[in-house]
Amino acid sequence: MTHRAESPTRADGVYQRLRSDILGGRLVPGARLKFPELCEHYGTSVGAAREVLTRLENEGLVTSRSHRGFAVTELSHRDLAELTEARIEVESLVLRLSIRDGDVHFEANAVAAHHLLERTPFFDDDPTHPSDAWTQAHQNFHRALLAGCRNRRLLESAQALRDEAELYRQWSVSLGHEPDRDVAREHRLLLEHTIARDTDTAVAQLREHVSHTARLLIRVASDEPNTRRTA
Repeated sequence: MTHRAESPTRADGVYQRLRSDILGGRLVPGARLKFPELCEHYGTSVGAAREVLTRLENEGLVTSRSHRGFAVTELSHRDLAELTEARIEVESLVLRLSIRDGDVHFEANAVAAHHLLERTPFFDDDPTHPSDAWTQAHQNFHRALLAGCRNRRLLESAQALRDEAELYRQWSVSLGHEPDRDVAREHRLLLEHTIARDTDTAVAQLREHVSHTARLLIRVASDEPNTRRTA
């Protein structure tokens, strides 16, 4: 009985650690995820590692190929174009519903999440990747903007798409070094229009925010540029 109770907990711990290493840029896109190395590094069994990799594959962070095993999802222009198109449509809808249905607690949580994001450094010791703290604060802010939506399925879909996009954000140094872009202002305007219940303007701001980021991220993809629009 004890083994059965602890096994899911251990698997969840490995899942969180491996997922954090992927989204934190410590495991590079395309890197092979071999069971012996995973088991040794994360102190887990082959069965638990396989379960974790399957969960991450369902989230789009890991891919599997016949006879080649698992690997961190590679970056590609086609994938980014499709991902961005889906994100824009789904997040726009969820934001509209969030503004329509969110209450005063929704507003307070969005303001608090933005306050933390503004005060979290983008870089720490590594000037080539966003800090884990900023990545988490950024995720929490965007999640707070959508939290007023009462449709659980739409919320989960929007978050899953954002998680996939995190791979691209982590591997684009340009996000922190683009002199003509004021990301902090973009986030501030998103918050202001959302709290003001200015739905059309907030949605337009979100669509441009996502599209602009995609145009930067496509520079780090390894394949040939796709001719489809990313917005």
